[in-house]
Amino acid sequence: MQYQDSSADFDLFRGFLVEVCGIELSNDKEYLVASRLKKVMATYQLESLPDLVQRSRSHSGREILFAVIDAMTTNETLWFRDRHPFINLENTILPELSKNNSPIKIWSAACSSGQEPYSIAMTIEQYTENSSNPSLNYSIVATDVSESMLDKCRQGIYDEYAVGRGLPEEMKERYFHPDTNGVLKINNQIRKNIRFKAKNLIESFRDLGRFDVVFCRNVLIYFPHSVKLDILNRIFESLLPGGYLLVGGSESLAGMADRFEMVSCRSGIIYRKLQHPQSH
Repeated sequence: MQYQDSSADFDLFRGFLVEVCGIELSNDKEYLVASRLKKVMATYQLESLPDLVQRSRSHSGREILFAVIDAMTTNETLWFRDRHPFINLENTILPELSKNNSPIKIWSAACSSGQEPYSIAMTIEQYTENSSNPSLNYSIVATDVSESMLDKCRQGIYDEYAVGRGLPEEMKERYFHPDTNGVLKINNQIRKNIRFKAKNLIESFRDLGRFDVVFCRNVLIYFPHSVKLDILNRIFESLLPGGYLLVGGSESLAGMADRFEMVSCRSGIIYRKLQHPQSH
């Protein structure tokens, strides 16, 4: 990647990235941009960041734009990451929601390579096996801004290394089966209740419907404060009355005390939509 003026070029790209997907890069991330965009620059014969931004904005540049978003938002993740959200889902949220005898609707936002929504489904399957409600009806919408990630999610295929990162052995044996070329594929029992859909968090959520539970974890930290508050307010509107929100361990709902209440569980904090929030 060539720079005419590296500082100015980098600032231009930072502003562009906030505009197209809301992600804010700090001043020390030039090396990250250079490494992640190296392949994109070579593939589309782009000579500089201003060239990339200009081409991405053009009518014919949507393919480049998607490639840039894919490169800058692709992150590794784990099965049952941080554990406690899934413990709280099984021990606190599901027992409460199952009392209504109505379908439970869950949204996994920024699902990356799919481990979170699949972990949610496994948790629900495990809950139904151990509860008096074996026919619990549920659906999961899993979204991400990266089209390439969503393609991988839909396949439900992972290599041994990826499967081994946080997945208990008994769940591997129960919910996966061998596929070609030595990889493992998630059973249809887990896949059938999950729908994967492209969604940029800085855009409207209305087409997704409304949910009992939203997982929006380890992604809000990448947004400027104003964008984060906007996303949280729209998540609030997407939640059904009394619905739950789970965020990452390093994330908080500062500034949202009039919209959500903290619920203390044995394994950490979850947030519940207030029934009568103060008007904004």
